[in-house]
Amino acid sequence: MDSLRGQGGIQMLLNAEQEAGRIVSAARTAKLARMKQAKDEAEKEMEEYRSRLEEEYQTQISGAEQEAAAKRLEEETDGRIQNLKESSSKVSKEIVKMLIKYVTTTGA
Repeated sequence: MDSLRGQGGIQMLLNAEQEAGRIVSAARTAKLARMKQAKDEAEKEMEEYRSRLEEEYQTQISGAEQEAAAKRLEEETDGRIQNLKESSSKVSKEIVKMLIKYVTTTGA
C-alpha cells in the first residue's frame, strides 16, 4: 500500500511539475506579449514625436525662407528707389534749365 501511495505521490509531483511548467510558460508568453505591445507603443510614440518635430522644422524653414525673401525684396526695392532718386536728381537739373530757357525765350 505504501508503494501505491509512493507512486501516487510521485504522480502528483509530476502533475504539479507539469502544471508549474504550463504556468511558467503562460507567464513567459504573457510577458513577451506585454513587451511586444510596449515596444510597439514606444515606436508609435517615437514616430509621432519625430513627425511633430519634422513638421515644426519644416514650418521654421518655411518661415525663415519667407523672411529671407521679404528681406531680399525689401533690399531690391530700396536699391531701385535709390536709383530712381539719383536719376531724377540728375535729370531734374536739366529739366529746370530747359524750363527756364523755354520760359525766357518764349516770353520774349
